[in-house]
Amino acid sequence: MGLQIASFIYCLLVAVVFLGLWLYYDRRDHARFEGERRRTTFCCVRCNHLYVVRGAVESGPCPGCGQENSRLRF
Repeated sequence: MGLQIASFIYCLLVAVVFLGLWLYYDRRDHARFEGERRRTTFCCVRCNHLYVVRGAVESGPCPGCGQENSRLRF
C-alpha cells in the first residue's frame, strides 16, 4: 500500500514539474515571438524613405539620413 502511494506522489510531482516547464517556456517563447513580430513603420520627412523598426516605438531615426521621425498612423 505504501509503495503505491509513493509511486502516485512521484508521478504527480513529475507531471507538475513538466507542466510548469511547459508553461514557462510557452510564455517565454510567446513573448519573444511578439517582440520579433511587432514592427513600426516610418516615413522620413527629409528623404521620403520608408523603413521599419522592430518594437512598438513612437519615433525612430531614418537609416538613410538620420532624421528622427514619428511613426506612421493610419
